[in-house]
Amino acid sequence: MRSQKGSVWTKNKVAFENWEIEVTFRVTGRGRIGADGLAVWYTEQQGLDGPVFGAADYWNGIGIFFDSFDNDGKKNNPAVLLVGNNGKLSYDHQNDGSSQALGSCLRDFRNKPYPIRAKVTYYQKTLTVMINNGFTPDKEDYEFCAKVDNMIIPSEGYFGISAATGGLADDHDVLSFLTFQLTEPGGETPSPDTEIPEKDKEKYQEEFEHFQQELDKKKEEFQKEHPEIQGEATDIYESVSERELRQIFEGQNRIHLEIKQLNRQLDMILDEQRRYVSVVTDQIAGRGTNSHGQQGQIANEELDKVLKNQEKVSHQVNEMRSYITDALKQVGVVQHTGGAGAAYETTQHFNDIKEHLHVVKRDIEHLVQRNVALNEKPKCPELPPFPSCLSTVHFFIFVAVQSILFIAYIMYRSQQEAAAKKFF
Repeated sequence: MRSQKGSVWTKNKVAFENWEIEVTFRVTGRGRIGADGLAVWYTEQQGLDGPVFGAADYWNGIGIFFDSFDNDGKKNNPAVLLVGNNGKLSYDHQNDGSSQALGSCLRDFRNKPYPIRAKVTYYQKTLTVMINNGFTPDKEDYEFCAKVDNMIIPSEGYFGISAATGGLADDHDVLSFLTFQLTEPGGETPSPDTEIPEKDKEKYQEEFEHFQQELDKKKEEFQKEHPEIQGEATDIYESVSERELRQIFEGQNRIHLEIKQLNRQLDMILDEQRRYVSVVTDQIAGRGTNSHGQQGQIANEELDKVLKNQEKVSHQVNEMRSYITDALKQVGVVQHTGGAGAAYETTQHFNDIKEHLHVVKRDIEHLVQRNVALNEKPKCPELPPFPSCLSTVHFFIFVAVQSILFIAYIMYRSQQEAAAKKFF
């Protein structure tokens, strides 16, 4: 519905020194652009309905805004913003609060196959926001969004969540809102004297049942006003466009997981290369202080080889990062395509992404094999006084044993052949 707003707040104040909240929600809309957005609050007073994503302005506390609409025209939405207020500032809605944001990140949280999850942690005056982008069913697949140090907020306050629509309308569905009190390791567990009394629990249960009954009545009234909708079972079956969208989202999920795995492998390779360079540099520096003449020349040649090898590795890693960046861009393009008309274009994008991923895989395997070869390369003995790995005594003992074994084998064969001739 257009031009609507609303909010929900906790009825009791919380006095947590350190806390964490986990919010699960969905933001869905028919178009590529949505409005206005959703906000998660921690304020000193309960917020009323207002112009800031459905809540009142001039709040005292912190707001985490999931802004869907690009008001300033800078093409930096959807975005997640952290905006603090001491009760005296007015939110700059026309500029998307860009000058007031303490931290932000670009995250497309609209029309995702799985619910979006936001984890907001306030611990030792540091506020951290982690986002689960809704591409995977893994509930713990969080990514870093923003962090604010030395954040001062009211010692007691209310948690809330609000949403608003404008000329464009999205559906904002809040699925869960969990609040946790955090304690330092080894600290005392807080006493349970702040639990809700039984009378209040019964009161809340009665209110919930009352709201449920009203919802059922409104459903019955809607069915009476729209009898043509009854009996239709089209929603049970999946249409062609829905199936294509589902396949696209599943493909994006696989690509997302594979790209994350490739990033982890690239980080491991870079760490291994840095460690290898540091070790080789230390060894060459140690040898350089004690070596003269030809040994110094050999050390310089080895250093030149190592540096050339590192340049090649860095070049290949940069190429792989460019391939991954191109793949991510094409994933973003696929996210904005849908329906039967874009099926061919989507297929082309997936084919291009597969080619990029195959190239990245091949390069990573080549680098891994090169690292293994470098790490497992046998080291020759040092220069004299140990010119040989095998002494003369050991060599003659080995030859004597081989000769004895060979003569014994010849004698055994001749005896066998003589015994076999007796039967003929």
